[in-house]
Amino acid sequence: MNPFRKLLGDTAIYGVSSIVGRFLNWWLVPYHTGIFKPDEYGVVTNLYSYVAFAMVLLTYGMETGFFRFASRSNDQEKVYSTSVISLFSTSLLFIILVWFFRTDLASLMQYPNHPEYVWWLALTVSIDACTAIPFAQLRLKNRPMKFLFVKMVNIGLNIGFNVFFLSLCPFLLKHFPDSFIRHLYSPEIGVGYVFIANLLASLSTLFLLYFEIFKIKLVFDRKLLLKMLDYSFPILVVGVAGMVNQNIDKILLLFLLPESQDPMFQVGIYGANYKLAVLMNMFIQAFRYAFEPFFFSRSSSESADDPKIYAIVMKYFVIFGLIIFLGMMFYLDIVKLLIAAEYHEGLKVVPLILLANLFFGIFFTLSIWFKLKDMTRYGAYIALLGAVITLVLNFLLIPSMGYMGSAVAVLICFLVMMIVCYFFGQKYYPIPYDLKRMGTYSLWAVLLYGSSLLTASLPLFPKLSLNTILMLAFLGLIYRKEKTELQAILKKNKR
Repeated sequence: MNPFRKLLGDTAIYGVSSIVGRFLNWWLVPYHTGIFKPDEYGVVTNLYSYVAFAMVLLTYGMETGFFRFASRSNDQEKVYSTSVISLFSTSLLFIILVWFFRTDLASLMQYPNHPEYVWWLALTVSIDACTAIPFAQLRLKNRPMKFLFVKMVNIGLNIGFNVFFLSLCPFLLKHFPDSFIRHLYSPEIGVGYVFIANLLASLSTLFLLYFEIFKIKLVFDRKLLLKMLDYSFPILVVGVAGMVNQNIDKILLLFLLPESQDPMFQVGIYGANYKLAVLMNMFIQAFRYAFEPFFFSRSSSESADDPKIYAIVMKYFVIFGLIIFLGMMFYLDIVKLLIAAEYHEGLKVVPLILLANLFFGIFFTLSIWFKLKDMTRYGAYIALLGAVITLVLNFLLIPSMGYMGSAVAVLICFLVMMIVCYFFGQKYYPIPYDLKRMGTYSLWAVLLYGSSLLTASLPLFPKLSLNTILMLAFLGLIYRKEKTELQAILKKNKR
């Protein structure tokens, strides 16, 4: 089967759950910013940054380790069962520890009056960690439709519970104060219902994956687990460092800004505008879901054509990433309407975050070399370098630049990681990337974006019209350069 068609098809299917699902989930951003003031929304942004760290720690690289060992094992069921038992055990231990220390943790995180927030989120992240390997199994077994169904149900319920608790319940309580709603809803919980809704949705995922989790032959291989942990530990380091790079800013803002600058307000502004870059994240996530099983399945029967295939994949990844960047920036006047006007002061971070996410996506695509060569320690080294850069720049820039300093830090971090990963990759697993073509497209994208800035003072319709012409010019350039190759890639019988 044409490998490009398979990767494109899988990316499209997973893209439905990732792009459509994340878009639906992202709808909560304008919904929440319309309900909560920036300082209240800052609580959501801040606490979910901790959740991101907890999720990486609780899965400790086992998802990638599972792909690596299951794709090369004659007993995939043993690999699967061992992985599931390991994650369930560590998640249970995590829940027990959080329960006993929830008050201390809440005080440490600057929420001394709300230890329940910590407990609800601990339960949620533990459940999500337990479902990580079952989701990976669905991907490995090429069952994207089940994957899609479970993900969409989770997202639908999360949105539904948010609307129920934050809109429907207050409405019913106001007009029918003696109804049963007064037993289900308390206005004092406020923003806490965002976390309750997420917890209920995660419980539904656990139920929907019942057969994948509980109807398996329980086999635990200690030696196999130790091998998987040895392989996955650098992935854990990469994951933790990655969370430092992506989320530590939303935590540090609360500690590094003086009270006079209203840190939680700035976290709320920054978090809402950070999420405007969601389309780039959707694309990267959909690509990641398809790309990991794609290249691991090919690694079991290495071909001389593989480096060429990876080079072509990289080129089109960059092309689509640049199209998303330009599309977001050319039509930012429309996109910004999705969040409340009081959050618009933070729009200046959007281009920086979009480019940072694109660099991160390129880094992820480049990272195949250390995964295929079982040299994941290099991924850890690079990620740790990025984490150091992120921490140093945040500590230096936040006091003087606020959240703008955080945006600059994440951009520089992922740029450096991308460059370092490329040079190490070319040393240990040379891939003939078309740097000239990708560089040309990137230069044109920068020039076109710069040209669009000249239209900033124009009325909306002329501005959007001119930006549309610029977008069509970029798409026309891509089509003219890539037409022949695209036709060959999409040809059904091409091997």
